[in-house]
Amino acid sequence: MLDPMKNPVTYAVPFFVLAMLVELAALKWLDHDDTPWSAATARTGYLAKDARTSILMGVGSLVSTTAIKAAMFVAYVGAWTYLAPWHVPSTWWGVLISVVAVDFAYYWNHRFVHRARVGWAAHQAHHSSEYMNFSTALRQKWNPWFEFFFFLPLPLLGFSPVGIYLAFSINLVYQFFVHTETITTLPRPVELIFNTPSHHRVHHGSDPIYLDKNYAGILIVWDRLFGTFQRELHRPRYGLTKQVDTYNLIKLQYGDYAALWRDVRTAQTWRDRLGYLFRPPGWEPAERATAPHRQVSRQPL
Repeated sequence: MLDPMKNPVTYAVPFFVLAMLVELAALKWLDHDDTPWSAATARTGYLAKDARTSILMGVGSLVSTTAIKAAMFVAYVGAWTYLAPWHVPSTWWGVLISVVAVDFAYYWNHRFVHRARVGWAAHQAHHSSEYMNFSTALRQKWNPWFEFFFFLPLPLLGFSPVGIYLAFSINLVYQFFVHTETITTLPRPVELIFNTPSHHRVHHGSDPIYLDKNYAGILIVWDRLFGTFQRELHRPRYGLTKQVDTYNLIKLQYGDYAALWRDVRTAQTWRDRLGYLFRPPGWEPAERATAPHRQVSRQPL
């Protein structure tokens, strides 16, 4: 599964490029005056240096995650081979169940990295763009180690590691196409069941009403079931609540880790250290919460 020629994402790359070209053409030549994001002040479309940063982060993600994925794959093979009470068959319905199971695990992993600062320190890089376009989908984190714990139950339940990685690739390819402003809403049955551009624009919004909503990968039903769904009410303000204002890849990927380390290192108690790690971004001990608010990249608790 580490062979790029056997990864579905590899074959999707030409379609990613084509989609970005079509989106650029649509933004340039089609009339968008009837859309809710047509305000003159809206940051709609592409900014060259922003798109370049997103693409470079995507390339870096492919390189940086190879070793992590290899280690995860070995662990999953061991769990599936020696600990799973049964094996899900490699049939069409087995693949379908794997896609749904991976999407369910993805929802909880995605929710964790938004609600625990140690996870957000990695994931915030994906949300750092103030633009919503197909290139933003490529703005990926370089540190996906939390995924190991959230997907580990799947091989223990009999889902093969190959099937898990295949389903995860399908999930990533699907999510690429929800990063756009050129599609308003889709037919109601689709909006009810699936993650759509409208739902995912909400997820990338930094408006208070949109924060920490719509974690779905493919199926928005998880958000509807677990109370994290939010309908798109107005054009979101994309990016972080405190914009990073940089295109430096190292700062985007590791700047929050540095800030987290400073807080953990200066914390007075282990309770506070664990709070900084696992409470939501912006959390502070009670004695510091009354001080002038320090800059964070997400909302306070």
